[in-house]
Amino acid sequence: MTITEKKPDPKSGSGPSMTNLSIGLIVILVLLAVIVGMNSSGPGGAGSVDSPAPLAAATPTKVIVPSINAESSLIATGVQEDGSLAVPPVSEPMQASWFNGSPTPGEVGPSVILGHINGGGHPGIFVNLSKLVAGSQIMVDRADGQRAVFQVSKVDTIPKSSFPTDAVYNDTPNSQLRLITCGGDYDRANRTYLSNVIVYADLVEVQKI
Repeated sequence: MTITEKKPDPKSGSGPSMTNLSIGLIVILVLLAVIVGMNSSGPGGAGSVDSPAPLAAATPTKVIVPSINAESSLIATGVQEDGSLAVPPVSEPMQASWFNGSPTPGEVGPSVILGHINGGGHPGIFVNLSKLVAGSQIMVDRADGQRAVFQVSKVDTIPKSSFPTDAVYNDTPNSQLRLITCGGDYDRANRTYLSNVIVYADLVEVQKI
């Protein structure tokens, strides 16, 4: 296709016509409206969720996940001699724990909470953890009388052989939370699940309790 340059009509002058000016103004107004909409605080806008200021350290006392009817007190657990994370006793499958080598929930960084999928033939506190979806809320009560409210951003089921250590434990610029349990296929011979369910969440609100 050949494009022929159209020379301006001397009678109309060499400047842009009023029609062209009007079209340009409309285009500018449309662009401004799009930019304002993208930065609005309404639903779906880039600024729709404001992250509150991080909290000081305080021992977590309870975790609540309303959408899967999960609620448990929290005990502190650390690292075992083999370097793996200690977890609550399998004989208490409804007990969740906070990994005390991670920040407390609400501090800057990724706080880690662990729970069983089952134990002793009974469902565990996080039996339905894989059913969480982005936008679900998780609440963690703290000993200082504050409740840290987190919003789920992602839920992954990852083989234990390729556990994403960096993504789970590395520093973050804001207050985040990780919930971890077993999941995926079950190895009956070794009586263990082959994967981990990992929930990633961000602090979105702080409440008084």
